[in-house]
Amino acid sequence: MTDPSRRRLVTALGASALLAGPRLSRAASVVATRSLRFENLHTGETLAVEYFAAGRYVPDALTSVDRLLRDFRTGEVAVIDVALLDLMHRISMLTASGRPFQVISGYRSPATNQALHERSTGVANASLHMRGQAIDIRLPDTPLATLHEAALSMRAGGVGYYPKSGFVHVDTGRVRAW
Repeated sequence: MTDPSRRRLVTALGASALLAGPRLSRAASVVATRSLRFENLHTGETLAVEYFAAGRYVPDALTSVDRLLRDFRTGEVAVIDVALLDLMHRISMLTASGRPFQVISGYRSPATNQALHERSTGVANASLHMRGQAIDIRLPDTPLATLHEAALSMRAGGVGYYPKSGFVHVDTGRVRAW
């Protein structure tokens, strides 16, 4: 018997391959909207936001995302890379998740990152979290392995798999995996 989540992923991969082909019209890509839903596990805040509409990023929506993904330890807010949001949107579509992304870590201030780096070998000294280009996530209705496979299939940046800690890291840096 096939895992239903894995079947959803395989079906979505096939559909996304068709959509990415030459038949995708320029007009369709301009009018498309992009939305995301978040649950910040440290602050308890939630956000459902349409961050791209009518061919443009929505400034107020991006500001809301920046605030939600702030360094919860210091309260420092930074600009989150829209390419990261687009990557998450594509992952959400690919997994067919009906739930918000649970955020373990979004933006990290340099001070927070340094403190975490000193305590753990798993925290990079020059982490992309400090540039708003990385996020640690999970989807409650999607097996972690399926989320990991979906992120890898994007080939759009770094993907870290942390099954013991229960999250997947995605970033918009160079393509790599660990």
